[in-house]
Amino acid sequence: MMRRLLLALCLVAAIPAVVSAQTLRIALREDADLLDPTLARTYVGRIVFAGLCDKLFDLNEKLEIVPQLATGYEWADPVTLIIHLRSGVKFHDGEVLDAAAVKYTFERGLTFPGSFRRSEIASVDHVEVVDPATVKIVLKSPTSPLLAQLTDRAGMILPPKATEAAGKDFSRAPVCSGPFRFVERVAQDRVVLDRFADYWDAKDIHFDRVIYQPMPDSAVLLANLRTGAIDLAERVLPSDIAQVKSDPRLRIVTSPALGFESITFNVGNGDRALRPLGQNKLLRQAFEAAIDRQALVNVVFNGMFTPTAQAVSAASPFYIESIPPPGRDLAKAKALVKASGAPLPIAVEMTVPNTPDRAQEAEVIQAMVKEAGFDVKLNLVEFAASLQVVTRGDFEAYLSGWSGRADPDGNMFGFLTTGYAQNDGHYSNPAVDKALTDARHGVDLASRRDDYEAALRVLRDDLPVIYLFNPVNIVGMSAKLTGFRAVPDGMIRLQGLAEN
Repeated sequence: MMRRLLLALCLVAAIPAVVSAQTLRIALREDADLLDPTLARTYVGRIVFAGLCDKLFDLNEKLEIVPQLATGYEWADPVTLIIHLRSGVKFHDGEVLDAAAVKYTFERGLTFPGSFRRSEIASVDHVEVVDPATVKIVLKSPTSPLLAQLTDRAGMILPPKATEAAGKDFSRAPVCSGPFRFVERVAQDRVVLDRFADYWDAKDIHFDRVIYQPMPDSAVLLANLRTGAIDLAERVLPSDIAQVKSDPRLRIVTSPALGFESITFNVGNGDRALRPLGQNKLLRQAFEAAIDRQALVNVVFNGMFTPTAQAVSAASPFYIESIPPPGRDLAKAKALVKASGAPLPIAVEMTVPNTPDRAQEAEVIQAMVKEAGFDVKLNLVEFAASLQVVTRGDFEAYLSGWSGRADPDGNMFGFLTTGYAQNDGHYSNPAVDKALTDARHGVDLASRRDDYEAALRVLRDDLPVIYLFNPVNIVGMSAKLTGFRAVPDGMIRLQGLAEN
């Protein structure tokens, strides 16, 4: 503990003491990955994009879809979406944002090597430019989640000229149309953005510069928040809330979250999938049966989070009441291990993003499953690096989280459908593929909910992923900040944010 406090004080001292009153400093739980909306997949990267790249649509506090770069839309028929674009919008390089840019962005998302947007917009057949302010999106079949997908990275429109000129290096100096333009990035230290003078909604932007700084150590984060070296922390641990609340210069804002914590198993991604846990679902079932979700939440997160066995929270209309999170059953876990025929102990390497809370969470799980015969070795890796590890299949089990989407398609389809980029464990089951595809194409809540239940029934048996709990958004900030909007997606929207 003393070492962590000394480190925190050293880092506070290292931050320049003279900071412009118009600079907003935001602490992130980890470093972002690639600053390219087509290739990015981290939660904190989305927070940086909230300052850098506007989207066709956004979400409000009630999770309603509202226009941003678009001014409106209509469905000409079940497979034809017409989007009307805001006039006078410019990219940071001066290029005009028009229908041709929208067409280009969709085509890049569908075809660019390594695109993580492909699964989100896979239903798009083609995009047509009607006129500079109007774009027609033609789908292969009706797709209910499409508008929700366009409130995130799939809806961030890119400038064709600058993007093509940069090619694979676009992420090093990204160009978008958001309220702030890219200045510099120093890996593991900071991302700096400056106010974009020609932003279409400039009246709602009140800072000249925003600096995003990764601070995975909670002691470092708290020290910087309390000294005023940072103005806002996008995540405060439940165990640290009391300390923040005790300081009259600070405040805490909590809100429901859309995401989940989970363990993904490698069942088909290269040689590491050939380990016992990847090949035998009885062992995965035993692994889950040995975990006490509620105890895990109580010990690591002060009981603030909610155990789950699904990819949506209990507040979602798509939540399946008949599939509650199971309690710990050690006798069942031992019986399943015995039935599997695997010799004891069962060696498992679990890859874990190297943050204090995740490390503690992993240690609790490690101790729980040991009683059932699992010998878990923890492989602690920096978060962005951990994504590269799992993408190439160099893992057996991966403890991580997903920030969540308003529509469950964004929490399941790309992660569980055969062949898609975010399906890190390369899970494949035709019944799940069909159910999730049917849910994507469904037009009413009841039928889509039935499809998700059908998928979950199969997933609960196969267990390519164990859903653990739903978190809560906990933001710490200077009491001087005003205009903060607590939207369940957890993004830090800079429009309206000011210092009094």
